[in-house]
Amino acid sequence: MDYVDRHDPKTRLWVAEAIRRVEADAHRSCDTHLHVFPLPMRWGVNLYLKDESVHPTGSLKHRLARSLFLYGLANGWIGPTTTVVEASSGSTAVSEAYFARLLDLPFIAVMPASTSPEKISLIEFYGGKCHLVDDPGAIYEESRRLADETGGHFMDQFTYAERATDWRGNNNIAESIFSQMEMELHPEPTWIVVGAGTGGTSSTIGRYIRYRRYDTRLAVVDPEGSAFYPSWCSGDDTVTAPGSGIEGIGRPRVEPSFMPSVIDRMIQVPDARSIAAMRWVREVTGLDVGGSTGTNVAAAVQILREMREAGEQGSVVTLICDGGERYRGTYGDDAWLANREIDIAPHLRELRSFLAHN
Repeated sequence: MDYVDRHDPKTRLWVAEAIRRVEADAHRSCDTHLHVFPLPMRWGVNLYLKDESVHPTGSLKHRLARSLFLYGLANGWIGPTTTVVEASSGSTAVSEAYFARLLDLPFIAVMPASTSPEKISLIEFYGGKCHLVDDPGAIYEESRRLADETGGHFMDQFTYAERATDWRGNNNIAESIFSQMEMELHPEPTWIVVGAGTGGTSSTIGRYIRYRRYDTRLAVVDPEGSAFYPSWCSGDDTVTAPGSGIEGIGRPRVEPSFMPSVIDRMIQVPDARSIAAMRWVREVTGLDVGGSTGTNVAAAVQILREMREAGEQGSVVTLICDGGERYRGTYGDDAWLANREIDIAPHLRELRSFLAHN
């Protein structure tokens, strides 16, 4: 009988050790914190912030990067000499650079030239190389070109985010939220509020809610300039948009990992309101958060208002995606905002009044 045997014992041993290293990273960390946002008890509603900024690489994307590396290793796409390439606006690339260094693999991040210098520095700190492009829409093809040129692997977070994570459990972010809420006054959240960058987080949480038969509703927030919101409203997945001004969420096109069918509501948030909410969270809680967290909290406040007006009690959970230290020279800089004619003052006043006059 004829046969072809491509078994490579050295590569299989390397992959086994690589998976052990990636899995060990998860075991070295406790779960991320769930902070209570200070609201008056008489309101009967509670807001919780799940702090994904405490991961080793400082953002929610640490979970995604771990899942993508395990997916690539288990599929045989990543081997002992593979150059890993990713299209990323920053945080995913930071986390993937960390895991590439853990496995002693070269890493190239293809990013828009507008990516914050703080994120570029972090990628380089972990040994990655940054390949900047002027057109954000060109990062996909440029990533494929570099992967082909180096004989490497294009991770393609925007395609594989929703399938690389086990949405049924296995300590994913949804399972973690519901486990941590078990002893709270309203343990089953009325709403979970998240943004969409790849769509992986919302897909995981939305599927998990249905799989576990919870009544929790999923709200996905989208910054202005992103294609997700108009696509969800119209049902047209070919919609394109200029792109988001809030790093890490929103996209100029509808990504393959975005699953509109698991979303109960979408909320579009202006950039000025996102940045105002980012600063307001720090004022109220002392937690230094990034712009996408501001987007989440701005939408959560809207939902809390609606719940109070309807006399509904319950809990709302959203995410701290990363820390504000990554945006000192952008969203945290008044001169930067003024140069772009972004006026956060009216939004900041309104957010402050939410607590002050209720």
